[in-house]
Amino acid sequence: MAAKKIWAVIPAYNEGRSIKSIIENAQKYVDSVVVVDDGSRDSTKNIAEKAGAMVLSHVINLGKGATLRTGCDFAASKRAKYIIVLDADAQHNPADIPRFTEKLGKYDIVFSYRKRSAQMPFVLRFGNWFISRAMSFLYGIDINDTQSGYRAFSAEAYKKIRWNASDYSMETEMISKAGKQKLKYVQIPIGTIYSDKYKGTTIIDGIKIVLNMVWWKIFNGR
Repeated sequence: MAAKKIWAVIPAYNEGRSIKSIIENAQKYVDSVVVVDDGSRDSTKNIAEKAGAMVLSHVINLGKGATLRTGCDFAASKRAKYIIVLDADAQHNPADIPRFTEKLGKYDIVFSYRKRSAQMPFVLRFGNWFISRAMSFLYGIDINDTQSGYRAFSAEAYKKIRWNASDYSMETEMISKAGKQKLKYVQIPIGTIYSDKYKGTTIIDGIKIVLNMVWWKIFNGR
């Protein structure tokens, strides 16, 4: 699939050490890159601008869900056709972007799942299993890795899966809405690099996510 109207949205919080390479590599495969600086205290914003990305800024840290929503809303307002979302901490390889875009002609949304490895922190392995089982039980949707943030979707699909959560719950909210809207989706495997300092869904985040899933099911009819 030819790269046309493809946007990469990258949420970033204190990622000055890695953001430049992520932007430069993503630019090889997409038409536009937008970085949303979520109240960083380091040089993330300046580095991202110098690397050629459009940068949107939150004055204070609002969380991953709010940050991605800001970026995706902006891309949609600029008439993006497809949106790729990936992390700024070098866990996601921009070279995988073509593997996502080639699926977007046939599917509304492309999820990724991280290959199991000895590098994957135990808390992440257990959390992924638990949340995935809860998702299957509550919504009948089988996703290998509910918390993998490397995803792609059409702008039309985004209108249907636009999430309200400001934190990491947005990733499961997106899945629940995709199921409710009966969007056509596919999953692809990706490799992931884990740094010494683990960033991502914690045990407390996982508990909140599952409680939110129950809440959505009972009170929102999702």
